[in-house]
Amino acid sequence: MCERARWVRPTVSAWRAGTATRGGKVDTIRTIADVVRVHGAQRPDAIALTMGTRDLTFRELDRRSNQVAQALRGAGVERGDRVAFIDKNGIEWFEVTFALAKLGAVNVSVNWRLAPVEMAQIIDDAQAEVVIVGPDFVDHIDKIRAELRRVHTIVALAPHERWPVYEQWLSSSSADDPGVESSGDDIAFQLYTSGTTGLPKGVMLTNDNFFAGVTGLAEQWRFTDDSVNLAMMPLFHIAGAGWSMVGLSQGCRTVVLRDVDPTELLRVIPAHGVTNAFMVPAVIQFLLMTPGVESTDFSSLRALVYGASPIADTVLVRAIETFGCELIQVYGLTETTGAITQLDGVDHDPVGKPRLLRSCGKPYPWVEVRIVDATTGDDVPPGEVGELWTRSHQNMPGYWNAPDATAAAITPDRWFRTGDAAYTDEDGYLFLHDRLKDMIVSGGENVYPAEVENVLMTHPDVADVAVIGVPDERWGEAVKAVVVCVGSRVSAEELIAFARERLAGYKLPKSVDFAESLPRNPSGKLLKRQLREPYWAGVQRRIG
Repeated sequence: MCERARWVRPTVSAWRAGTATRGGKVDTIRTIADVVRVHGAQRPDAIALTMGTRDLTFRELDRRSNQVAQALRGAGVERGDRVAFIDKNGIEWFEVTFALAKLGAVNVSVNWRLAPVEMAQIIDDAQAEVVIVGPDFVDHIDKIRAELRRVHTIVALAPHERWPVYEQWLSSSSADDPGVESSGDDIAFQLYTSGTTGLPKGVMLTNDNFFAGVTGLAEQWRFTDDSVNLAMMPLFHIAGAGWSMVGLSQGCRTVVLRDVDPTELLRVIPAHGVTNAFMVPAVIQFLLMTPGVESTDFSSLRALVYGASPIADTVLVRAIETFGCELIQVYGLTETTGAITQLDGVDHDPVGKPRLLRSCGKPYPWVEVRIVDATTGDDVPPGEVGELWTRSHQNMPGYWNAPDATAAAITPDRWFRTGDAAYTDEDGYLFLHDRLKDMIVSGGENVYPAEVENVLMTHPDVADVAVIGVPDERWGEAVKAVVVCVGSRVSAEELIAFARERLAGYKLPKSVDFAESLPRNPSGKLLKRQLREPYWAGVQRRIG
């Protein structure tokens, strides 16, 4: 396990006095709050965030996050409290994130793609007392307001007749830093990932988790303080939040897109001289299919990092040809605060190293990995498939209020069991093979079959159901339901429409097959591997 040099934290007053440097601005950043405190003091007029025609300097971001922090304090938010945030990408997310960090409170960024009832489960589980909600999701909160038993304050990001409006709410508050000292062990984010039982689990991520490898990641991903970063992936996701924090920690400018829009991407990248971007393979494919991509100037790009699902070889080759920059593949999980392995640009060689295009590279120097026999707990030799375990300071301390789930996921000596089956070759390259858990990764979003199965089983014409991931050129994996009907057969379209009323769109089955029965072992356990095999025949890589 990597060890960190001892470092004595300056006080908040030292940040404000500008005396908190030690070997350069980035060396002094160890918490989320430090990002704006340090850069706000040392490069106040540099642009931190750009969205549309609006620019926000580090001084302004520091000041406005102070105001939000004071407004939250006025609403009773204290160290360790959870605040839920529901909106698409925007500057407000960053202001709220840094405000909460300055209070030692926790950002619970809720997946805005969820159905209202799913949002209620997360807000209630997190014990959030304050909700900040964007205009597109006010109706969601209205539908579940009675279920939010602990919530006493709702702040609207747009004009609202009943709730405080964000801009007025913060502008009436002091711009003084609240002065709360953060520690590396403080929980900064609680990001929800569904469990195999279909119930959401809150992944607690600390300041130390985020900054354990930030200097190394910035170097690996080619960030400098003159970089122009693109924040386009959803900020409720570790791929969006983690990527943005690495860039901001280096003091670079971050261009924020509210949503993934390929046409807007073709405009924004050359217009702002974007140098660094993270995309999931589905977005890369959409971008390559967008009219005008051939004539777009991508010369500013230094590094395009991708991950979260498989990418087709043909798409990858075209991306290399089109973007003309270094492509870097990463693998990680929410529980590992994002990326833990990387396939470098030099290994993206379709002619000389085609085999490596199916690898997710090697672990970072500060990350340990093992391939383990799930039965014996022993390491397996290169070429043999086992469960991927990892250990580093990026590993979460645990799941919120779920000690049994935490104990099942983390060994006493702090190895995290990923649940992914993998193997290494003789050169140490990691290859993901299959999934020990049943989770489906579709377009970078995690879908747990139990959630979808539980919904479909409530349909009166469904006797049995299995939900699996099947290969999909665009999404990496697509959700498929295999259904056994009761009597008269319900149509696939009817089942999908039934599920649409109860689940987020990305969790919906893209197709439905019908069967007379489902394969089960003598004890009744569903044999999903057997069910998946016909769909995956001939596909060498099964997860991203």
